[in-house]
Amino acid sequence: MKKLKFLCVVLLLAATGTAAAKAPKTLHRLSVGSSSGAFGPVDNWTVETFSKAVSEGVGYIEIGAGTLFLDKRDTTDALVEARCRKVKAAMDEAGLKVWSIHMPFGRTIDISESDEEVRRQTVELHKRVLRFCGIMKPKYILFHPSWYLRPGERPQRIAQLVRSVEELRPEVKRAGATMVIENMLGYELMRDEQRERPLNRTVEETCHIMSLLPRDVYAAVDTNHIDEPEKLISALGRRVKTVHISDGDGRNECHDMPQTGRGDNDWTAILQALDRDARYKGVFMYEANCRDFKAMKSCYDRLYEAASK
Repeated sequence: MKKLKFLCVVLLLAATGTAAAKAPKTLHRLSVGSSSGAFGPVDNWTVETFSKAVSEGVGYIEIGAGTLFLDKRDTTDALVEARCRKVKAAMDEAGLKVWSIHMPFGRTIDISESDEEVRRQTVELHKRVLRFCGIMKPKYILFHPSWYLRPGERPQRIAQLVRSVEELRPEVKRAGATMVIENMLGYELMRDEQRERPLNRTVEETCHIMSLLPRDVYAAVDTNHIDEPEKLISALGRRVKTVHISDGDGRNECHDMPQTGRGDNDWTAILQALDRDARYKGVFMYEANCRDFKAMKSCYDRLYEAASK
């Protein structure tokens, strides 16, 4: 009789263990955020606007630096600082948290510029913007690695990027934040006959460039900028500290909401890679053509449930 009871216990434990092994791992549930474009012009950034987002499930924001810090109407440091403090006070009152700040970028704002004098001017512009970033208290400050390149200068531009990162990293830390570098759209090397696509255009190039940067500089993965973004997430692993969420096909700047437009991303694979390989516990940060905060939250909930099955 005792042997029979012992055998039953063993079989029960074995069955329980098998069931547990087969059960899907519950993914870490992420908070939802949105880039500042969803909040409209800065003049509309009020307590009411921010409170609406929070009440509808969007508790974090990524601020576009060009929008907040480089407004052509208010150019003096005193005016920019006053605007920042007013906006931050409204965010605090509403309970909206600043997750990240997206630094300015463009043809004439390129931290990988091969012309050393132009690069230095760009770094100085970034340093000025970073002085205001501290007011907003972001966790991460995001940089594009480059604009389009002239053919054949890729190695030089990578070296210039590394130099700029080294110069800007102390200023990012002084703002109380961590520096992250974004991957860029580049399924083909050439944009046209005169231009190569930006740096960080492939999994291999992004990993190579990240290997050249200090270990306390991390990666931002834009799911609109690369085909099968889950492969980039898995390759970068725990170096992924933030994301830009929108659907894409790896060839166009779609910026559609997941599963609604031209994109073909595998969102279950993306969420599982974030959880399994990156151990990501940050914000599901939308950078999409959408101003419906409820839709953002419900979309994430739907993707989460599908990925957790």
